[in-house]
Amino acid sequence: MRLKNTASRYGAIAIALHWIVALSVIGLAILGLWMVDLTYYSPYYRSAPFWHKSIGISLAALIVVRLGWRLMNPRPAHIPDHKPWEKRLAALVHALLYILLAVIVISGFLISTAKGQGVSVFGWFEIPAVLTGLPAQADRAGAVHYWVAISVLVLAGLHALGALKHHFIDRDDTLRRMLGMQSRTPRQNQ
Repeated sequence: MRLKNTASRYGAIAIALHWIVALSVIGLAILGLWMVDLTYYSPYYRSAPFWHKSIGISLAALIVVRLGWRLMNPRPAHIPDHKPWEKRLAALVHALLYILLAVIVISGFLISTAKGQGVSVFGWFEIPAVLTGLPAQADRAGAVHYWVAISVLVLAGLHALGALKHHFIDRDDTLRRMLGMQSRTPRQNQ
């Protein structure tokens, strides 16, 4: 498998970035939902938010890398059998996912820095608080963070269902290309 995309296939780097982002989003959602119910006396009361923030900041950096890679390394052409509405819907869903992930990161940062403290990233370095003291900053940012995260999970679920529809109903190579698998049709295997 090539590192870079070709006209008909995703490369190893694009595939790895896609799946690392996907698994990180799912993991952060699970961790986030679990940690909000922790009590002060839980042994994870301090460590769970530390990991959530550190992984969240890392995810933000990874998304920037992914966008940069996408700009420098154009994606493969659409599969010829895709309908125009499917192409437009796919573009819209991808754009919304990127925008909503950016909103999640920003709102999470606003929650974490509401009291003027920076965010430690795995204890390696700290990102300073740049915007603090807004009225009810943590509460408002928390509501945005939660609802946008739920929206991302719903949208990602629809994205996954679309890939499964292409794989099992349309029987095309949409999902196979993102899994790094061989094409079903030899003409697309370049």
